[in-house]
Amino acid sequence: MNDKKIALVTGANRGLGLESCKELAKLGIHVILSSRDANKGKKQVEELAKQGIVVDYVQLNTDDEESIQQAIEEIKKKYGRIDILINNAAILLDATEKTDKKILSKTFETNVIGPYLLIEAVLPMMCEHKYGRIVNVSSQAGQLAHMGTEYPAYRISKVALNAVTAIFAARVRGEDILINSVCPGWVKTDMGGPNAPRDVEEGVETIVWAATLPHHGATGCFFYDKNKIMW
Repeated sequence: MNDKKIALVTGANRGLGLESCKELAKLGIHVILSSRDANKGKKQVEELAKQGIVVDYVQLNTDDEESIQQAIEEIKKKYGRIDILINNAAILLDATEKTDKKILSKTFETNVIGPYLLIEAVLPMMCEHKYGRIVNVSSQAGQLAHMGTEYPAYRISKVALNAVTAIFAARVRGEDILINSVCPGWVKTDMGGPNAPRDVEEGVETIVWAATLPHHGATGCFFYDKNKIMW
């Protein structure tokens, strides 16, 4: 197992996270599928095995700092490192142009604080092994250059997630640790809904691309369809 890259994907029991696990595994990467609900996550691991796709599982609630630490310690004990982190877990709670404190707080806890704490937890291992790829699954809804008004909590959280990307990328700039934000587009998932124009297979293309960038690849950037876009 030591010759394989080790990837951790959050919120991976469905949608973009699950498809990311599939595609990374097909590339020969050892994937650790994580989810808040252990039963749902383990069920997907079993379903993937039926398709000939072998992935590992760890329970991980990105809203819970203790859960994050336990998951990282479990992976570290078993594999010694994490080479790739895909911060995919996210929520969209507000559906109008107005929101409240409860929704803002909950959205930030999941969409910003969780990814921040996960990067803090995995970065020392990446620095030790001199390799890392971190992909923060963001959205053009958080693009300041083209800001809209609906879903304010979600939009603000994605702006903040992009800031997390830039901060950590600057921290390790010059090393072979590449940290980027990716917009998968409007995808047919539970969050995106059935009317979205993209299937998950198309949605994860840039996520997987960013997770497997070569040495000296881009870092501290925001991508859509593998093209750099404005923050």
